[in-house]
Amino acid sequence: MKQLLVPDVYEKRLMVDFSHNPHSILGLHSEHNKKVIRLFRPGARAVFLEFKGQIVQAQQIHEMGLFEYEVPADTQVKDYRIYHQNGLLAHDPYAFLPTFGEVDQHLFGRSVHYDLHRKMGGRLCVHEGVEGVKFTVWAPSAKAVSLVSDCNFFDGRVNPMRSLGGCGVWELFVPGLKACEKYKFEIRTQEGELRIKADPYALSSEMRPHTASVIADIDSYKWGDNGWMEKRKTESVNVPMSIYEVHLGSWKRLHGHFLNYRELACELTAYCKEMGFTHVELMPITEHPYDPSWGYQVTGFFAITSRFGTPQDFQYFVDYLHQNEVGVIVDWVPGHFPKDDFSLARFDGTCLYEHEDPRQGHHPHWSTNIFNFGRHEVSAFLLSSALLLLDIYHIDGLRVDAVASMLYLDYGRNEGEWVPNRYGGKENLEAIEFLKHTNSIVHDKFPGVLTIAEESTSFTGITHSLKNHGLGFDLKWNMGWMNDTLRYFSKDPIYRHYHHSDLTFGLLYAFSEKFTLVLSHDEVVHGKKSLLSKMPGDLWQKFANLRLLYSYMICMSGKKLFFMGGEIGQWNEWNAEGEIEWMLLQYPLHSGMQTVVKELNHFYQKTRELWQDDFAHTGFEWVDFRDERNSVISFCRKAPGASNEELFCVFNFTPTYHQEYLIHLRGVQTIEELFNSDDARYGGSGKVSLGATVIEDAQGKPSAVKISLAPLACTIYRVRKDI
Repeated sequence: MKQLLVPDVYEKRLMVDFSHNPHSILGLHSEHNKKVIRLFRPGARAVFLEFKGQIVQAQQIHEMGLFEYEVPADTQVKDYRIYHQNGLLAHDPYAFLPTFGEVDQHLFGRSVHYDLHRKMGGRLCVHEGVEGVKFTVWAPSAKAVSLVSDCNFFDGRVNPMRSLGGCGVWELFVPGLKACEKYKFEIRTQEGELRIKADPYALSSEMRPHTASVIADIDSYKWGDNGWMEKRKTESVNVPMSIYEVHLGSWKRLHGHFLNYRELACELTAYCKEMGFTHVELMPITEHPYDPSWGYQVTGFFAITSRFGTPQDFQYFVDYLHQNEVGVIVDWVPGHFPKDDFSLARFDGTCLYEHEDPRQGHHPHWSTNIFNFGRHEVSAFLLSSALLLLDIYHIDGLRVDAVASMLYLDYGRNEGEWVPNRYGGKENLEAIEFLKHTNSIVHDKFPGVLTIAEESTSFTGITHSLKNHGLGFDLKWNMGWMNDTLRYFSKDPIYRHYHHSDLTFGLLYAFSEKFTLVLSHDEVVHGKKSLLSKMPGDLWQKFANLRLLYSYMICMSGKKLFFMGGEIGQWNEWNAEGEIEWMLLQYPLHSGMQTVVKELNHFYQKTRELWQDDFAHTGFEWVDFRDERNSVISFCRKAPGASNEELFCVFNFTPTYHQEYLIHLRGVQTIEELFNSDDARYGGSGKVSLGATVIEDAQGKPSAVKISLAPLACTIYRVRKDI
C-alpha cells in the first residue's frame, strides 16, 4: 500500500475542520515552509490540475481522497485551475473569500436585509474578478452541508460548504458554473441523518416530478417597459381596475399541453385588450410539485414555475403585458408551506421554518406547515421572496393569500388546539408585525405597487395606513359582498324579496376598507357549480341573471375581479386539468355574454364615476333600496368635481317587465340611457331605449323619473341635475 504523507494529528484536524471549514484545508495554502494546492477527490486514484497552462498531477497524501501539488511561494489563486468530476476546468472553489459578508449576516439576522433575494441561494455572479455561482443556505443546526450538483455528479462528499458561524449560513463559491446547472444541498443533521434539500432561495427548478434546483440567469433580460414603470410610480388605487384572474395552466392549452410564457404573453395580452381588462391576476406562479394544488402548495418561493418556461420567459411575459398597458398581479402565499421532504420541512433536521408545536405549526385546513413568523430569518426569507417578484419581475401587485389564517392563532382550530399569544389573545402578533413590515417595505421601495389581502374576517384596519394602526394593505377582497351576492342570485326570483337585505347589507361596511369585489376561482370549484349554473330559471333566465350579476358588480363601489371562464358563461366548474370551454363561443348566448362583459369593461374604464371615488361614501348614493316587493334597487355613482352629473343605476332582479316604473329622484333635468343588459346583442329581450320621463312636483320642480324596467336587467343612465 502506498505510504501516506499526512500525520495522525492532521487526520484529527480533518475530522474537526472539514465539516465546518473546508477552506482551511482545501485550496491554496502555505504550510511547513512550502505552498501547496490541496484537493479533495474521494475514491480517485489520480488527480490532475492545470498550473500556469500546464497539466500536472497531484500527489495523494491521504487515503480518504486528499491530494496535494506543491507550487512556488508566489503562486496566486488565478494561476491554477482544477477539474470537476464532470470535466469542467475552472478556478478552485476553496481559494476564495466568502460571498456573504458580515453586514449581510447582521442584516439577515435582524430581518432587514432587503437585497437578500440577490444574496442567498444559488446565484450567478462575479466574485473577486471570477465568474461563477455563489451558493448560500441557512441551516443553523446542521452538522455539515455540501453542495451536490451536475458538476460533482451529486456526490455529497466532494464539495463541502463553509459555515459562517452564528448566523447559521453555509457558503461556497464555485467558479465556472453557468446557468442551467442543477443542484441541491446535502445536509447532515446533528443526529447523523442525511437530508437532500432543494435550495429554498432557488430561482428555478426542474419540471415536476423532478425537484432539483436550477441556476437561472435573471439579469441579462433587456426590459422595454420603462414608460409603464415610471407611470406606475405616480398612480394610486384611484384608477379603473377590472382584473382578470387567470390560472395559466388551464386558460388555454395546445393539444392538451401547456403554452409557454411567451405564447401566453401574446394571446393573453390580446384578449385582455379586447375584453377591456386592466390587469391580470395570476394564481401562484412560484414552483409547486402538485398540479391540483393550483400553485398554493409552494415549494419554491423564489422559483418561477418551470411548467411554462424559464425565468427569462416570464420576464418577457410581464414586459409584453406592460408594454401593452396591462398590469400584472400575482398570488403570493406566505401563510403556509407543504410537508414535501425535499423542500422546507425540517430543513436542517429541526423545525427551522415552521413551529415545532403542532398547535402552532400545523395547518388543520390544508395539512401544511405554518411559518414561524417570530423568527427573524424566516420573516426575512418571506419578505425577500416578495421583493424578488417586484424587483426581478416588475410585478405590479401582490395578492396575499389566506391572510385570515395568518392573523389568528385559532384559525380552523377547536378549543385547546391552539396556543394564545403573550397577552392571552388569539391574534398572531408575529404574523401581524410581519404583514406590516412587508407592506411598509414594499411601498417604500416600489412606489405604485399594490398589496391586496384575501381576508375573510372582520379584522379591523386591513387597508388602513400603518400610521393609523392598520396593516397597510392597499386593497382587500370583499368576501362578504361575494357571499351575500351569490347567495341572493342563487334564489329563484319569486323568493328574492325575502332576501333583499343580501343586496343592501354590504353597504353598511362598504367604506370601512378599500375593497375589491371578487367573483373568484374559489366560487366555481368543489361542487359549487359555475356562475352560470348557479343561476335559477330556464336557459334565458340563467343568462339574463348572469348578465345582471356582472352589471351589478361593475356599478357597485370597489375594484373588480372576474375569474376566467365566467365571461363566456362556462357551464361546467373550472377544471385545472383542462382549459376554458372556448368552443361555447359558437353559440349566440355565450358570445353575447362575452360581449356584455367586454362592453361593460370598456364602459367602466371610460366612466370615471364608476372608479374615481370608490372608497368613500361621497361616490355612492342610494336612490331607493326599499322596494322589496318588486326586488328593485337603484343608486347613483358620482365623481369628484362633477356635481351636476351622475350615473343612475337601476336593477330589476325579477323577470317581470315594468313598463312604467316610478323612482323618486330630485333635480333631474335630463336623463339618457347608456347601457342596458337586456340588449338583444347580449342575448336579452331587447327592451331598451324606451325612454324616460321626468316627473315634476306641484311646484314644477323635477322630483321623480318614470322609466321602463327590462326583466332581470341593469339599466344605467346619465343624469344631469339642476344645481
